[in-house]
Amino acid sequence: MKSAVETLNPTRVRLTVEVPFEELKPSLDAAYKKINQQVTVPGFRKGKIPNRVIDQRFGRAAVLEETVNDALPRFYTQAVDENKVEVLGQPDITDIKGVEDLDANGLTFTAEVDVRPEITLPDFAEISVEVEAIEVTDEDVEKSLEQLRERFSSVKDVERAAAAGDIVVVDLEAKVDGEVPEDGTATGVSYEIGSGRLLDGIDEAVTGLSAGESKTFTTELKGGSQAGKSSEVTVTVTAVQEKELPELDDEFAQLASEFDTLEELRADSRKRLGRMKEFDQATQAQEKVLDALLEKIEIEFPEKLLKDEIETRKHNLEHHQLQPMGQTLEGYLAAQGKTLEEFDADTEEQAKKGIKTQFVLDEIVAKEEVGVDQQELTEHLIRRAAGSGLTPDQFAQQIVSNQQVPLLVGEVARGKALALVVEAATVTDSNGEVVNFDEDEEEAAEATTEAAAEETTEAAAEEGTESTEA
Repeated sequence: MKSAVETLNPTRVRLTVEVPFEELKPSLDAAYKKINQQVTVPGFRKGKIPNRVIDQRFGRAAVLEETVNDALPRFYTQAVDENKVEVLGQPDITDIKGVEDLDANGLTFTAEVDVRPEITLPDFAEISVEVEAIEVTDEDVEKSLEQLRERFSSVKDVERAAAAGDIVVVDLEAKVDGEVPEDGTATGVSYEIGSGRLLDGIDEAVTGLSAGESKTFTTELKGGSQAGKSSEVTVTVTAVQEKELPELDDEFAQLASEFDTLEELRADSRKRLGRMKEFDQATQAQEKVLDALLEKIEIEFPEKLLKDEIETRKHNLEHHQLQPMGQTLEGYLAAQGKTLEEFDADTEEQAKKGIKTQFVLDEIVAKEEVGVDQQELTEHLIRRAAGSGLTPDQFAQQIVSNQQVPLLVGEVARGKALALVVEAATVTDSNGEVVNFDEDEEEAAEATTEAAAEETTEAAAEEGTESTEA
């Protein structure tokens, strides 16, 4: 076999492959064998039909076509290997010649395929970012304790008008253009006044109402089949409930925690908030370092890959997120206050960032020879399983059956690659202090990076954009 590669542009190449007949002989034999197992000819046992009889009864053309179908993937892969081409996705096979006279001339074909663009990595030490300083204030601690009190609160019915902070149980009826849609009613909805978790305008509507009273207000629906549309909503209060919070004292500390005193609980809350802010700081450092790294690198985007990635993101939004909630893309955009053109522009920007992130981190993995050991892979699998709602065993079986182990390895490797960049970069906090992440913080940051890498990898997996040869 002879092959040559021609660069069409920075992200696409054309492979020209010539295969002499002698090298096609195994595929020709396989074609006869396959047809032999599929057909019957009177006078011959199945699988024992001579080749000349197959040619006579079914035509030499059918055999040659089967031969080419068997040979093309094998010789395409061989040409990719010989020319050391890092391909993306499936090739477009064109200009196939010689099918009619393989015996005399062999087979020639061309394959056009997307390839990874060349990437020049900057000096990571030149990257400098600023993150928020870690400060746990008394106000933060008290807010945390108040949230804990909320978790242990109780409610009781009251015979009075509803006020801010109360819980109201309501029935809702929404009319759009004077008609109540199928999903336009809800009963027994519990809502805390002032939480902002239901509909715009509902706080004002229910405040001052007592059980049995109703009010109608105009609002924009946030979900359902009529999301984004203006609606006349009638809310009827069926019960008014008052929250009762436990006293903030030693008895509460014993009820809500393993501590005996409120001061011990308060000290633990401060420590816990500090750890959370360390995690947030590490996450912020990773995100800002990644953004700064991407800004320093210019790449060409493979046209087909970018188009496929954009379509994948749109498909996932419409079919996996909106449709299960009975929401349309139009309703979603209306609720977001966006036009279709703005949505398309945002989707393209997100797709470009996802592709660029994967390309750049993969380049670092290759250049720095980043490896992934079994323990790192297992720990990552456990984290992914927790986020999927499956047990680690179930998640692992799913990954293996879908042949996605290489994708999982890629996620871990990209997380480690970005950790290397963060380590080399200069990270200062808002107080001007240089931030050095210890092991625990690095692990937290890596987990965040892996989550970002998963997004690009999953999108790539759906469209075959991993650097695998077809």
